Amino acid sequence: MGGWRFGDPNGRRKWFSHAEPFGDLPGFQLAYETWGTLNAEASNAVLVLHALTGDSHVAGGVEPGHPTPGWWDSLVGPEKPLDGFFVVAPNVLGGCQGSTGPWQYPGFPALTIRDQVAAEAHLADYLGIGRWAAVLGGSMGGMRAVEWAVSAPDRVDSLLLLATTAAASAEQIALASAQLHAIKADPLEGLGIARRIAHISYRSEQELQARFGRQEQGDGRFAVESYLDHHAAKLTRRFDAASYVTLTEAMNSHDVGYRRGGVPAALKKVTARTIVAGVDSDRLYPLAQQEELAAGIRGADGLRVIESPHGHDAFLIESDQVGALVRELVPPGTRAGGRTRPASPSPAR
Repeated sequence: MGGWRFGDPNGRRKWFSHAEPFGDLPGFQLAYETWGTLNAEASNAVLVLHALTGDSHVAGGVEPGHPTPGWWDSLVGPEKPLDGFFVVAPNVLGGCQGSTGPWQYPGFPALTIRDQVAAEAHLADYLGIGRWAAVLGGSMGGMRAVEWAVSAPDRVDSLLLLATTAAASAEQIALASAQLHAIKADPLEGLGIARRIAHISYRSEQELQARFGRQEQGDGRFAVESYLDHHAAKLTRRFDAASYVTLTEAMNSHDVGYRRGGVPAALKKVTARTIVAGVDSDRLYPLAQQEELAAGIRGADGLRVIESPHGHDAFLIESDQVGALVRELVPPGTRAGGRTRPASPSPAR
């Protein structure tokens, strides 16, 4: 199965190790990458949180240890929206790109979004960051971002929530359930099937129709089938099926209002200056879910809408619109500590 393994090139990864028991884990490690320089006041740190099959490699090209280019490369680097900040991007707990996950041993415990954020809080402590200048995330990363702002409001100065939700819906859980059943029946083949199901929901009907229509190929398949096969094959080469299950189940369990008096009560805990944005063609995380976030967070200035034919994946594709939101959230006057360039990697420990 895919994913990073010990002995593979480290790439730009660094590691944080937490040696004490953590829930049902005896300890854990998080792989992470950083760009830029933390200033003396530790006031210019930005946390960037990836989606389901993302990782710590937010910026940079394909290189040893990183089989795919940075997934938000348009945001990090000289003259880009996060230039001047100390950018931190961890691979989520339960992931398969260097962080502790089910790829390491059988019987890996179930995790929640809250568990993952609690692990990231230990990383922030290790880095000497008491408060984030901003926390940014889309999709699953947005789930973790809103959890950060609710569970640790004193540690989040500003917040960008993209194409995400306060709680997983019945439809989202249902789509995920079909994917989970496929993987549990046959991990390797099932991961490819899961990716096909997921990718349909990541794109819009309009885009698929415009790109492929009923175009047939010489092998008897429709072009859209070949497109899904391509994405399935790509994921199985770089991702671990057990991690996909662990992270999907964590997303299904996401409810920021659980044991907090419900979603409205939980969102009232957020003190961060907030921008909430959705995608007009997103059928997986529809705008109504972002409207709930924007209405419930006092520091949010209404709902911003990203216009795109690309569906849910637009939060990764529409770099100009997303970049404008980031510049609005953390304008140049708030920056300090030098331009964002990759810090030197350190060995695993």
